[in-house]
Amino acid sequence: QVQLVESGGGLVQPGGSLRLSCAASGRTFSQSSMGWFRQAPGKERESVAHMRSCDGNRYYADSLKVRFTISRDSASNMFYLRMDNLKPEDTAGYTCAARAGRIVLSALRSTSAYEDWGQGTEVTGTT
Repeated sequence: QVQLVESGGGLVQPGGSLRLSCAASGRTFSQSSMGWFRQAPGKERESVAHMRSCDGNRYYADSLKVRFTISRDSASNMFYLRMDNLKPEDTAGYTCAARAGRIVLSALRSTSAYEDWGQGTEVTGTT
């Protein structure tokens, strides 16, 4: 099992930026694909951004790929979600997730593909 701890959430004005961090421990981080999901009140958890471990290929939700960027630092077992031009509609609990081993690109956005989950960090876009 990998332990994941998110940080960086908070309140932000419209158009502002935040960078969420996810600290990983428990297994070799470089061998894990990673992802960010979010869940707003009354809605299902949705895919935000993901990175495949074997080649670094990235996936973003179409509506977010211009504003959001996923990255990793294997040396420190960290991965990040940079969020720019935040909107009130981005308000949600954001959760990082990891999956050991290789994963096909089509599965990166699926919640069922991930085995390890953080507790989540709240992002609130003010009006």
